[in-house]
Amino acid sequence: MVKLIVGVKGTGKTKTLIEMVHGSLETSKGSVVCIERSNKLRYDINYRCRLIEAEEYMIDDAQSLYGFVAGIIASDHDLTDLYIDSALRIAKEDMEAFEALVCELDRLSEKYGFNVVITASAAPEKFPETLRKYF
Repeated sequence: MVKLIVGVKGTGKTKTLIEMVHGSLETSKGSVVCIERSNKLRYDINYRCRLIEAEEYMIDDAQSLYGFVAGIIASDHDLTDLYIDSALRIAKEDMEAFEALVCELDRLSEKYGFNVVITASAAPEKFPETLRKYF
């Protein structure tokens, strides 16, 4: 299952994501992973969550983000919850590539049984109709 948290800058997307991560840590019987673009969440996310900085691994577009997530899934069979902050920025604001990423992650999450929450900074009306079902 994929959930998108969207809105313009300053609307509380990251705060909501942090609260959701902490909620997952309380209920999950497996691994909780959070991917962020840079290191801004270092002091906000509980240490029990695996926090990964995309920039550290040179993840700088939608396709490399997908490949990285696929690698996490392949190596962590206990993954229950995956959070990605600022995914549209990681995807270089390429809405078409972002749309493909979300659809691919939805298929992976269904196949392997984990939840995905993604934040993206843009007004909701900027997103294609295919992504609106994830809001």
